[in-house]
Amino acid sequence: MVRNAFKNRIIAEEIFLETLPASFDGYRILFITDIHRRRLPSDMLKALKGKVDAVFAGGDLTEKNSPLDRLAENMELLVSIAPTYAVHGNHDYKADIELVDEIIRNSGVRLLLDENVLIERKGGAFWLTGVDFPKRGGKTAYAPLPALSGSDPDVCRIFLVHDPMWLSQRRTVPGELVLSGHTHGGQVILPLIGSKRVESFYDHYKAGMYPWPRNDGSGATAQVLISRGFGTAHLPIRWGSPAEMHVLTLRCKEPV
Repeated sequence: MVRNAFKNRIIAEEIFLETLPASFDGYRILFITDIHRRRLPSDMLKALKGKVDAVFAGGDLTEKNSPLDRLAENMELLVSIAPTYAVHGNHDYKADIELVDEIIRNSGVRLLLDENVLIERKGGAFWLTGVDFPKRGGKTAYAPLPALSGSDPDVCRIFLVHDPMWLSQRRTVPGELVLSGHTHGGQVILPLIGSKRVESFYDHYKAGMYPWPRNDGSGATAQVLISRGFGTAHLPIRWGSPAEMHVLTLRCKEPV
């Protein structure tokens, strides 16, 4: 179980988005979440420089009592690969959040606190919306989604959010892709017993790709990717749910 917790694995997959501009066909994202106190594999990630266009970090970038110099090293490594965007997870708020945010920003990472950022390429663009975990400023519920300024309502939009249960608190999901983590895929899944969470939501939405109704009148569904994450919570062990990060290649149309 301990050995499994420290393995390095990259999952490469293509994601087809109907509204993705043609200029973004082949755009590659390194998606990594739930690092916690692990040190990122420098050699493995440096080999991705020039092969990925952006890095999306999905929260729990550190945790309480984890060395802050390790957080700095991890963030600097990600920024050295490609422009990096990040959101908070619940464990980030259990650490010294002011110091954590200072380190993240000083490394060059764009930290999104319920914010939109327009990502442009060769005349095309899509919106990335970073959803902050609801622990900032004493808030206990997710903030309303930030509005897109002066945009075509059919513009491509991707959400970066730590906890996929955010979806269950929304009436609509005005985007095509949601990238999340938090679950660790159960982290320890025992034969016959499996893994049980306090919230029944996670019994079904554990890890992998899921459809989610957008409920915006279009009849379309969003794609939801829940990563098993790279680190571990509580104990450095994994079983039946290996650590992972992802290289996602965006495609314009789903092939026949």
